[in-house]
Amino acid sequence: MLDIFKRQRQRYATVNPASREIPDGLWVKCPRCHEIRFTGELGKQLKVCARCGYHFRLTAGERIKITIDEGTFTEWDGDMMPVNPFGYTEYDEKLARARQETGLNEAVVTGEGKIGGHRVAVAVMDARFMMASMGTVVGEKITRAIERAREKQLPLVIFAASGGARMQEGVLSLMQMAKTCAALSAFSEAGLLYISVLTDPTTGGVSASFAFLGDIILAEPGALIGFAGPRVIEQTIRQKLPEGFQRAEFLRQHGFLDAVVPRPQLKSTLAQILDLHRSE
Repeated sequence: MLDIFKRQRQRYATVNPASREIPDGLWVKCPRCHEIRFTGELGKQLKVCARCGYHFRLTAGERIKITIDEGTFTEWDGDMMPVNPFGYTEYDEKLARARQETGLNEAVVTGEGKIGGHRVAVAVMDARFMMASMGTVVGEKITRAIERAREKQLPLVIFAASGGARMQEGVLSLMQMAKTCAALSAFSEAGLLYISVLTDPTTGGVSASFAFLGDIILAEPGALIGFAGPRVIEQTIRQKLPEGFQRAEFLRQHGFLDAVVPRPQLKSTLAQILDLHRSE
């Protein structure tokens, strides 16, 4: 009985300090409501905040996965890579870093697939790659996608997201605006359907060219859409801009968009539009 009352040596579990470190990217804070979300759970919700509805940006791969029917996507021109035409300092290093960080050769992925069983040509811009700025290769890939869609008699869907023209490629970058518009003119004359989906952000030369030439123009909620930034406009006109200026909802109210579609309904909306416009 005396052994019961003997002082027992206290034993403690030890924890490796390194195991207490939280891996990068495990949690993410919503920029709007500041709610902390588990990255894996956010992915299951299509990267839409369950509390406030904020739409996080998607990569090109994520966009294709949730929009294109499984197993139907075939990429076009995936091996095309930009060069440094004017020899700008550090441009080659920036391109190499963007390729390493994104796994892409450029800021747009193009190809063919199906949405709701309908064959489409598709182009998806990825803002991770130098803010999806439009250089010569981006413009060329989008132009080729438009021309292939016309040759194959396919409807075209472009998911725009861009910070504008790529300044390191100078006037060659600006020429992509005219080139993509000319390709779309021939596409329209062929009587084919072009659906433009504006995502966050769609600005600069992209918004001033192919992004706003769609037969039907959709946008995701809260997307920043415009040419120059709000601060530049305010400094130019010396006036305070209205609340929500250059956001998708504001543009919809003023007739620049056909609809603002939440991401969970976007694929079904595209499928419905394609179904209504299908050729018999």
